[in-house]
Amino acid sequence: MWFDESVFYQIYPLGFCDVLVSNDGQHASPVGEHARIKKVVDWIPHIKKLGADAIYFSPVFESDYHGYDTRDYTKIDNRLGSNEDFANVVRTLHENGIKVVIDGVFNHVGRGFFAFQDVLANRENSGYKDWFFVNFGGNNDYNDRLWYEGWEGYYNLVKLNLRNNDVVEYLLSCVKQWIEEFDIDGIRLDVAYCLDHGFMRRLRAHVDSLKPEFFLLGEMLHGDYNTIVNDGMLNSATNYECYKGLYSSFNSMNMFEICHSLQRQFGSEQWCLYRGKHLFTFVDNHDVNRIASTLGDANHIPLIYALAMGMPGIPCVYYGSEWGAEGVKSNGSDNDIRKSYDGPVENELFDKISAMAHAHHTSRALCYGDFNQVVLTNRQCIFARDCGDEKVLVAVNADSQPFYANFNAGTDKAADLISGQECCIAGGFELPPYSAYYWRVN
Repeated sequence: MWFDESVFYQIYPLGFCDVLVSNDGQHASPVGEHARIKKVVDWIPHIKKLGADAIYFSPVFESDYHGYDTRDYTKIDNRLGSNEDFANVVRTLHENGIKVVIDGVFNHVGRGFFAFQDVLANRENSGYKDWFFVNFGGNNDYNDRLWYEGWEGYYNLVKLNLRNNDVVEYLLSCVKQWIEEFDIDGIRLDVAYCLDHGFMRRLRAHVDSLKPEFFLLGEMLHGDYNTIVNDGMLNSATNYECYKGLYSSFNSMNMFEICHSLQRQFGSEQWCLYRGKHLFTFVDNHDVNRIASTLGDANHIPLIYALAMGMPGIPCVYYGSEWGAEGVKSNGSDNDIRKSYDGPVENELFDKISAMAHAHHTSRALCYGDFNQVVLTNRQCIFARDCGDEKVLVAVNADSQPFYANFNAGTDKAADLISGQECCIAGGFELPPYSAYYWRVN
């Protein structure tokens, strides 16, 4: 499948386009040539140079504020542009060899969603009252004189009843429109860990009937990824276990943490949980602090990407982080991690991540290979990715001092896929401080 070999680039459109403000009708985008969403087109050369060949867009549809409080599943948010504008952006991305995946927020809607507005207006007489979980004898923070279930207690996010067939049919019709009107290549399911499994099975069958190799990615913060990543449901899930393991291993100088997770998930033993599956790998995103603000040592930034691009999974880079942009969540606000930038920056960090991304593309072992540990200390790790006729050793030294790693690669010389240089690895190799290698050994 195309997504198993891709490197993704995540864009949070409302922040990217500098319109992360309340959708009160006062911030509508021009349409046509000057539509705000067209900013993505200006970044295409940068995205391609980085080595990304797929974009994951956080919410693009009409919402009350941040995109995850949907008002209208059929219209692109007026703060970004029109449906035609977004369709043109997708078309241009496709012409440049870039696939497009968008956020599907199916667990809940915003209070401005038409069906919920009908419930507020008509109460027990509303034909949509069973689309939600409503108690007309209660109340809520908005003093609506009714209670309803919100996602994790947030009343601005009204939970949908995904066991109601009318709700499911409506959402599936919206997905059909997205594929037909925008020609998207996949959907990332927000809070997939909350979604009804029957709904996800119907969604899988629905998209398979509409477009071949359609990618379904689920957001999973915890739990067993196998519950949703299987032949009848989703292709992949966000690997939050390894997200935590990645940054924590560097900050605590304990490579055993991430390598334990990788062994547990992808090791060669039969008990390993996700062998043969391609989970979604990231070092930051729109919900967590920027990696440049998370790591205690800036020298570790390229190294964490080396692990993310070298470990099993589908790697994703969050816009801005490829040049070391900083950002921290504070006082309940995510705005600092969802900023707009005038233009992309290409610096030394960008060049390193780009080299790793391009190496990932050129190696079947890095896309499909098994995982086997070769060398592991608190500050260094080397693991093998083996895919039949190709084997790559991923090596990282997180220390400020050189380290001689003893190992038998079965060959004296190997090409480093990151630098393009040939290395002598007979009997081992001295890893320079803060270094990373992808050695193709056969």
